[in-house]
Amino acid sequence: MRPVSRILFPLLLLIALLAGAVGFLGGALWRQTASPAPDPSPAEPLVSTADRPELTDQERATIALFRRASPSVVFITSVTRRRDFFSMRPQEIPRGSGSGFVWDGTGHVVTNFHVLSGSSGVRVTLNDRSTWEAELVGAEPEKDLAVLRIRAPAALLRPLALGRSSDLLVGQQVYAIGNPFGLDQTLTTGVISALGREIMSLAGIPIRDVVQTDAAINPGNSGGPLLDSAGRLIGVNTQIITPSGASAGIGFAIPVDTVKWVVPELIEHGRVIRPTLGVRLLPNQVANLELEGALVLDVVPGSGAARAGIVGTRRDRRGAVVLGDVIVDVGGREVRTPEDLVLALERREPGDLVEVTLLREGRRRVVQVELGPPSS
Repeated sequence: MRPVSRILFPLLLLIALLAGAVGFLGGALWRQTASPAPDPSPAEPLVSTADRPELTDQERATIALFRRASPSVVFITSVTRRRDFFSMRPQEIPRGSGSGFVWDGTGHVVTNFHVLSGSSGVRVTLNDRSTWEAELVGAEPEKDLAVLRIRAPAALLRPLALGRSSDLLVGQQVYAIGNPFGLDQTLTTGVISALGREIMSLAGIPIRDVVQTDAAINPGNSGGPLLDSAGRLIGVNTQIITPSGASAGIGFAIPVDTVKWVVPELIEHGRVIRPTLGVRLLPNQVANLELEGALVLDVVPGSGAARAGIVGTRRDRRGAVVLGDVIVDVGGREVRTPEDLVLALERREPGDLVEVTLLREGRRRVVQVELGPPSS
């Protein structure tokens, strides 16, 4: 019996192992048939494009403003002429770029003076991508404004609507359109972050009542429009405060109330016509005196100042310097520097009578002065 059991036991063990393997494979096959594999296609997005929410009222208003105002904004390229080193022929090379906007239907375009300064030629590119040679009509460095003219058809010219800057409020929504870094038709948005700022022009004369905004203004935006929510011009973008050369959230725009009286003067006369008092003042950089006002050096003979009895600086019999009158107020506007006197006269006309307050030997005097024609 023992020999038989030795043979039978291994055989039974082999049969049991084969039966277990067949059962395992059969169960796996059944599970695969009963539960098909998931579809390997990619999952659907959580929100399809068809389900995108409607535009907000603010978005629709901004889109409409850009579509309405952007055809009025132009791209300005200034060029300079240089002689080729080898051929000695004069060539025009790009000098810089900026922005501007159409002022009227006769082709006048407004931009910053500093965009054109030092150039020998200017080209204006309109919204339809056509480029036109521009002529300089007039410039006012003391306001950083200039007017160009292009001979484009009236159908291509879309003047901007003009607003006003006298009733602006901090926090008011504003929009800037321009060509930063040469990228044309760029819109940035923000708010008026401050009012009544003062910046310095290239001529060294302050520009007052400047609008401050946090709408991004970068190199190339200069000369472009700053708009209110109705798409009206409220300022001309001109400067930024930046440690890096790019927008840091503080930009400045020349107020439109200034633009509205400077531009017509430039179109008519080529410059701003300012009347004169008939005095020559001591420049700030020369003065080493603690004076609150503008010291009169000379009085023009026959001028309104001479007729009013204003006295200039002179020497007495012993050669000592006797200071002249110090102008401290003109027409109700305080005068602390010679630049203040320029600003006090900029909205006046020759022939106007103005009240001038003087300091003479420590005493205040008030005289009436008839303003004369502008100096040539």
